[in-house]
Amino acid sequence: MRGLTQLLLLLLGACLALWLILGFWPLGTSSRVALSMLVVILCGGGGYFQWRKYNRYKVAHEFIADSILPPEDFQGAVVLVCGDSDALFSASASFRETRLGWYLAVKMPEQLPILAQHLAVERPALIAQISVLLAIVPEQHQVRDDFSQSVLAWQRAIVQCKRWLAGIPPVWVSLWLSPPTLPSAQIERWYTVTPGQKGIQVQEVGAGVMPLVEWSQHQDRNVQEKLSSVFWMESLLSWLDEHVLSVLTKRHGDVPALSPCAWGYCFTPVMANQGNLWQSHIHGITTLTPVAIPVQDCLPLPEVLLPYLPRRRGVSRLMQSWQMAGVLCGVFLLFALLASYINNQRLVQSVSDHLSLYNRLTGTPPAPKTLAQQQLRADAHMLDGWLRSGAPMRLSLGLYQGLRLRAPIEIAINSWASPPPPPPVINQIVQGPTNLRLDSLSLFDVGQSELKSGSTKVLINALVGIKAKPSWLIVVAGHTDITGDSQANQILSLKRAESVRNWMRDTGDIPESCFAVQGYGQSRPLKSNDTSEGRAANRRVEISLVPQADACQVPETVNRSQEQATSFSK
Repeated sequence: MRGLTQLLLLLLGACLALWLILGFWPLGTSSRVALSMLVVILCGGGGYFQWRKYNRYKVAHEFIADSILPPEDFQGAVVLVCGDSDALFSASASFRETRLGWYLAVKMPEQLPILAQHLAVERPALIAQISVLLAIVPEQHQVRDDFSQSVLAWQRAIVQCKRWLAGIPPVWVSLWLSPPTLPSAQIERWYTVTPGQKGIQVQEVGAGVMPLVEWSQHQDRNVQEKLSSVFWMESLLSWLDEHVLSVLTKRHGDVPALSPCAWGYCFTPVMANQGNLWQSHIHGITTLTPVAIPVQDCLPLPEVLLPYLPRRRGVSRLMQSWQMAGVLCGVFLLFALLASYINNQRLVQSVSDHLSLYNRLTGTPPAPKTLAQQQLRADAHMLDGWLRSGAPMRLSLGLYQGLRLRAPIEIAINSWASPPPPPPVINQIVQGPTNLRLDSLSLFDVGQSELKSGSTKVLINALVGIKAKPSWLIVVAGHTDITGDSQANQILSLKRAESVRNWMRDTGDIPESCFAVQGYGQSRPLKSNDTSEGRAANRRVEISLVPQADACQVPETVNRSQEQATSFSK
């Protein structure tokens, strides 16, 4: 379960990292792909190594049964019993539970850091309740050097626990020693040294705490037993200072000194080895050897010292997981806010640059400012879209600055309008006057100015062309060849032109003001007069339409804007 939780936290961290890369950080496509692949690779590698580490952890801690551990909601003290722990537990038991504590037996110093790590991983909420009890039974040790090395080994193991227990755990010492005489009653009595109390205190189960001096002076029928206990206590303190404190309270290389937070001494029958350190100590003082006393199955636990141990509240494994998830989410939120701030600053800078460029342009020529205005319109369209559908995630998280940019953009756009485009140039082909010439012989007899009776068809065709161009000036010009007198030819050409005009005026109902009559005689020959064909071509009447504004007002027509001329050749 612990390994699964760590894998889930790793997956959460990877998802948040990918969210940052793909949704918030201002990166290019290639950078996003590269960083995303890196996150996936790191997540996969981290998950693989975490799984291997968890499997190695399970193998290393397989000797610790989960059934011997206290529940995570246990409120009492969790005591790791070191030293002479065999005397406190039965042969088949690895723990003892009481009203105030949960005692776990540690057989060897090498097992203490492993058990501490296991508790830190499986029961993190109990870390603050863990303490180490160094149990000492002087009558079970025979060689001083071996005992000193054992104390030093436990000292080193206790220091190694600080990695898992958030520092060196509280250490307290308890000693069990056979009483000098067989007690008159089976009373569990403890002699304690605890914080906040001066000197040695005496506490019996079910009774209050009393200083040793006061207790020894109290008059009752057990005066002899009390006196023996006081002398026994003095000898025990001397032995303790010589064999335990000389090792435990001194620094040995990289192993710091330990200062026990509480001491407890209990005079109760214990299993003694022949020639033990306590017998040697008493024999050296009194030359006497303590007598053996019948023992009990298990030594009493130092319950009286548990209320004096330092306590603080721990954090459960579930709470640790939530804390780690909270840290990951907090880091994600921090970087997301930073990315959102950077993105918003870039947006503000980009729009400000567009506004600055637009305001610097004067509009002369208008093309650059028109392009700048188009860019501002694109910015305004983008901001309006975000206003309707919501700002993109990379600009959100309460830092969006687009709302305050809309007003300056609208003001700038409305402050200038590009000039209207010039009217389109229409290339109009103006057709020049077209002269239509008619032979005079088809209209007049030789030397005459009166129209012949057969000329009507030719004149009607010419009249149709004239009626197609209403309100244009009709110029009728007569021409002759060089035959005869020039003055007579000029008069003849003028009269012939007047005859044509009069016919068209009367027949086509065209006002006379629309006509201009001219007689050129022989002055404007069309061809050479040396040949008969040339002289025939020169005898003609030309009718031309000239586009002249308001030259002629015809009731059923309007003014027109094009030029066209129609000529009739004579």
